[in-house]
Amino acid sequence: MAAHWVFRLKGVGKTWSAPDKAFQLWVPRLNIRAGAQIAVLGRSGCGKSTLLDILAMTLEPDACESFSFTPQEHEGVDIGKVWGKRRLNRLSGLRGRHIGYVLQTGGLLPFLSVRDNIELPRQVCGMPRNDATEMLAERLNISDQLDKLPAALSVGQRQRVAVARALAHEPSVILADEPTASLDPHTAGEVMELVAKLAAQRNITLVVASHDWQGMTDLGMVRLQHEQVEGTGKLRSVFHT
Repeated sequence: MAAHWVFRLKGVGKTWSAPDKAFQLWVPRLNIRAGAQIAVLGRSGCGKSTLLDILAMTLEPDACESFSFTPQEHEGVDIGKVWGKRRLNRLSGLRGRHIGYVLQTGGLLPFLSVRDNIELPRQVCGMPRNDATEMLAERLNISDQLDKLPAALSVGQRQRVAVARALAHEPSVILADEPTASLDPHTAGEVMELVAKLAAQRNITLVVASHDWQGMTDLGMVRLQHEQVEGTGKLRSVFHT
């Protein structure tokens, strides 16, 4: 039996306007199955981060024909309706429980230890302590860093901590925004391999935004391409799956 659809988007868009120009991200259709591993590719500034923020339900689209999120089978949510009714607590609850987000810069809280950074999502979700932190730290080769503050870590180590934090609360989806952009090629390859392997072992859906085409060859791909909207002066990025 095929896995269920985690994300189903149709006619979803977000427009940014300035006095001299306008930019629109346009998603005619995007369907992502549970457990899939997808790379969103495109040059810098084409809207990759905007798409991830929409999928994470932190950014409201201004056009939405349909947008459903089904983190677990038979538990679908009409996100378009939730936005429309301004049920922001509902979105926050879905995001906190079911989404793990790896930012390009790691996004670690500098005043918390590595251990506390990793455990923070579980605490926010009201989940009990378990051995997830130690297990993830061992898999990501940061076991000896758990009692340090993020400032004492290398860039690569901080990204590994960010990955561990995204996985700690056992989310349905991991979104990763240029997670290896600040890493050297060797470390970047190691981190991406670990992210993909850990996600696959837990049947977590993985969506990675990147401009590193070569580093994403093992993932399914969707591409964002710029096009000029005739007669409007608007630059649009459109998904091509």
